[in-house]
Amino acid sequence: QVQLVESGGGLVQAGGSLRLSCAASGRTFDSYAMGWFRQAPGKEREFVAAVTWSGGSTSYSDSMKGRITISRDKTKDTVYLEMNNLQPEDTAIYYCASRDSERDPFDYWGQGTQVTVSS
Repeated sequence: QVQLVESGGGLVQAGGSLRLSCAASGRTFDSYAMGWFRQAPGKEREFVAAVTWSGGSTSYSDSMKGRITISRDKTKDTVYLEMNNLQPEDTAIYYCASRDSERDPFDYWGQGTQVTVSS
């Protein structure tokens, strides 16, 4: 398994940007892909983006596509989520997660980092 620690959240005004980081440790060699999810107050957790460690293939949610970029630094075992033109509806706790293969769920999770966007 891997241990994940998110950072980079905070309070921003609408239209602003944030760069979230997810540092992985432990059995990082077992991680196939990393994903970002978010959960807003009163809502279900939703998928945001994912990237594979090996090839860097990415996928994005339709709701945020065009405003976000996921990337990874293999030498640092770190995944990033660049978010631009943030809106109040983006306010949520953002979680980093890991999966061991394309057949496995994202079952290793970080503690989350709060993103709050004001009007």
